[in-house]
Amino acid sequence: MKREFDAHRAKGDAHPLMKTYKIDAVPLKDPRMEEWRDALRRGIQYHHEPTGIIFRGGVDDIWVNSKGELIVVDYKATSKKEEVNIDGYWQQGYKRQVEIYQWLLRGIGEKVSNIAYFVYVNGKSDAKAFDGRLEFEVKIIPHEGDTSWIDPLVQELAECLKSEEVPKPNPTCEYCGYREAAGRELQARMKPKKQVDQKTLGL
Repeated sequence: MKREFDAHRAKGDAHPLMKTYKIDAVPLKDPRMEEWRDALRRGIQYHHEPTGIIFRGGVDDIWVNSKGELIVVDYKATSKKEEVNIDGYWQQGYKRQVEIYQWLLRGIGEKVSNIAYFVYVNGKSDAKAFDGRLEFEVKIIPHEGDTSWIDPLVQELAECLKSEEVPKPNPTCEYCGYREAAGRELQARMKPKKQVDQKTLGL
């Protein structure tokens, strides 16, 4: 999908999917795109001055509409029989992800659309034969981002990092649960093994 959209980025025109979904946009042609998509080393980097923390994140793609607003785009892939959507509990993280990207772009001074898009690729799993080919259905799902939750959370994060006290684990956090379980396992392995009395063995 990235290569497809890059071909239209180079030509400066809209991808056929944009026309199908009547999206007023073209892939953004900007020299910073390579940097912004580099999730491992660079990404969009924003120095949040109130806390002094540098945040960064690598986007899948960015489009631009006729108003000059940047549109955050995230690619997702799956293979299931039912129609794809972003309504599941675990998919709330997808929405927060694109909202963070919107927040980062605004933080570096960019004009950003409230609407983000998920380009969802669903591999067909009900074909009678594979025949050496994979077939996909592609759906574009809009999401109206809300970034109002981010700044208060960032402030809370900064206060947590500066605190001398380790925060209590959140019972609903799967990472906290994992770390607690890993810690118990580590402690169990580090306990000294009970020495066997030689008299018991008759030595």
